[in-house]
Amino acid sequence: MTDPTVTDAQPVRKQTISSETTVLVVEDNVSNFVLIARMLGYLGIHCEWKTSGYEVVEYADTLPHLDLILMDIRLPYEDGYGALKKIRSAEHLKNIPIVAVTAEASEEQMRKARESGFDGFLGKPLDPDRFPEQIRRILHNEPVWEYT
Repeated sequence: MTDPTVTDAQPVRKQTISSETTVLVVEDNVSNFVLIARMLGYLGIHCEWKTSGYEVVEYADTLPHLDLILMDIRLPYEDGYGALKKIRSAEHLKNIPIVAVTAEASEEQMRKARESGFDGFLGKPLDPDRFPEQIRRILHNEPVWEYT
């Protein structure tokens, strides 16, 4: 059995993140969003927020630049899987990495996210000690599939 915290990525080098980096966080829980926003802010990353998947494409259209979407799976009105399909069908957004971020963190959920087309998986609770490096790796196109 494989350790779920091990990824396919090569050893990570400290890489810089541009001050122009923008991450859209799709999260309906205010406390979770505040934590994510603070951790992204610590990295110098600009953060935008939406509380539901149904408005993600429309909102993303208003952003001048978008580097990453962190998508909760369990959202009101439209879950993360439905929002993922809509984003992937929008020509100008289809190459934006989308990472599932969920409290339903398990091998099964990670497999489902991978099969659905997510570019990565982070289980909650997020680890503030590991999160900065996970985000750096994702922004440098290194896969991150971790749930513990």
